[in-house]
Amino acid sequence: MDDTPVRTTELPDTPTRDRSIPARAWIDAPAALLGLDDARYLRRIGPWLLWRAGDARGPATYWACQAEDPARAFTFELAEDGTGAGRGPTERHTRFRTWK
Repeated sequence: MDDTPVRTTELPDTPTRDRSIPARAWIDAPAALLGLDDARYLRRIGPWLLWRAGDARGPATYWACQAEDPARAFTFELAEDGTGAGRGPTERHTRFRTWK
């Protein structure tokens, strides 16, 4: 876990293998992200920043925001049994792959 403060422009494009960046280290983190238990940065997907609180196989909350406008954010809830649901920019999704 690397608690070194980072700005939005310093968040890497791809996943980091040698360290995890917690939400609390992101200087520009909105309260909605900080409210998730132990959220960690995953990667950029186009103009979006992807974070996850919880285990990759579930249960977990995935949180994504636009890098230029962190207030424009969406969540996807993944249950332990692999089912999930979340609202994306244009519609509601039940599969993580289509949400992201």
